[in-house]
Amino acid sequence: MAEQLPFHRFIGISLAGGKTHKTSLAVLDYFPSHEKVFLSKIITGMGELDGVSGDDLLLEEIKDLKSKKTHVGLDVPLTLPRCITCKIACPGIEACKVKEVVWMRNYHNKRSKTKRPNKLFTPYTERCIETFLTDGLEEPFNLSHSLGANAAPLTARSLFLQKRLKLSLSEVQPKVSVWRIGRSLKVAKGHLRLYRQSASGEEGRLAFMNALSEKKKIFIYQQDFKKLVSSHIDFDALVVALTIYLKFHGQCEEKPKGFPQKSAWIEFPKKKIEW
Repeated sequence: MAEQLPFHRFIGISLAGGKTHKTSLAVLDYFPSHEKVFLSKIITGMGELDGVSGDDLLLEEIKDLKSKKTHVGLDVPLTLPRCITCKIACPGIEACKVKEVVWMRNYHNKRSKTKRPNKLFTPYTERCIETFLTDGLEEPFNLSHSLGANAAPLTARSLFLQKRLKLSLSEVQPKVSVWRIGRSLKVAKGHLRLYRQSASGEEGRLAFMNALSEKKKIFIYQQDFKKLVSSHIDFDALVVALTIYLKFHGQCEEKPKGFPQKSAWIEFPKKKIEW
């Protein structure tokens, strides 16, 4: 039997609600000796099956895919806002001296000089990284707070899964990664901004995938290519895997100066990616 080449595995998960069948998982395998990357697997529509919960099925799938060098990323919050875990007597937002709250307060006050209206932050629903990504980059991103109405159930699910995964996980926000990767690939801004839209999203995903294919960095089977173009959920799973692959190669941003070092961070590619 031929000896298997050493490889790194990057698993990207687009996590949906635990009672739905909308979770997707994409696997990129990277072979350093040949400098080749393959989309080796994509699983769509994961959820409860024959009385087995979607959580157990997802965990079992990850267990089966796990190798010696496995990196896993999810597109949902992996941590709670600082206020939720704080145990000191609360003096209120304006008087709080916790580093994360002080940073958000200073960021808000600085932003108030140029932005109107500038809604007050809520440190019990949002984290520093969500405040930063709202308008801290070259493109504004309207992201759900980790305990906002849309993300809270997914945050709860991710915390539940982490107890059993026992793996080092990376948090990825596909909207930001699609923008940075897409601009690096010279995809039109309009395609990147609307890639999740029901009407024009497929056109944007196709433009992204075509540009990625032209780079000839990742081998993707034609049937998987079609899946990624037709479904933004499957597409997001690939983007998560691709982002942590770029992180492995040192192509993701570090925390900016002054950002609380112990505060949660979302991995996203550098503005100029060295492919």
